[in-house]
Amino acid sequence: MIKKFAKYTYLSAKIIIVLIAIFIIESSTSKTNAKVENENFNRNVDLTTMSLKVNEMAEDDLFTALDTFTGQLTGYAHDCPLCGGTLACAASYNVRDRRDYYPDKEYGTVKIVASSKNLSCGSIIRFNKPSLSSEPIIAIVLDRGVPGNNLDLLVPTEDYAIRNVGRSTVTYDVLRKGW
Repeated sequence: MIKKFAKYTYLSAKIIIVLIAIFIIESSTSKTNAKVENENFNRNVDLTTMSLKVNEMAEDDLFTALDTFTGQLTGYAHDCPLCGGTLACAASYNVRDRRDYYPDKEYGTVKIVASSKNLSCGSIIRFNKPSLSSEPIIAIVLDRGVPGNNLDLLVPTEDYAIRNVGRSTVTYDVLRKGW
């Protein structure tokens, strides 16, 4: 009986030692993690930096070309002979007041273009036209009436369209396909 008692006591002592060792290891690991987390005095700066980087990456994605096309670029105005002042893709947005821009939620203030049905309404495009802007022009498809891959840029007057836009071949990137 004493042998059995000694055997169980010895076994119990081994189990207790193993449990204590596990507890000590767990405790020291938790303290190390807590210590590492608490030593970071610049945590807010790091989070701000991370947030800025995420925003920068999202903005880069916003301006990544999904497709590229080449077509003729012309200009038109709300007062052209066949124009009524309303847009095919946004009938409630009246351009009779010579607004040639549109406030897009993602891209900010953008120019307005007409295209064929090759581009869905609400598509965002980017093209270069040095005679109009030294920066790339970002525009939204809100009107119809041109064939193929051609674009018609909405401008304040027909005279402006003739003098500044004319007719030229332009390569443009599609940044967003429709709304």
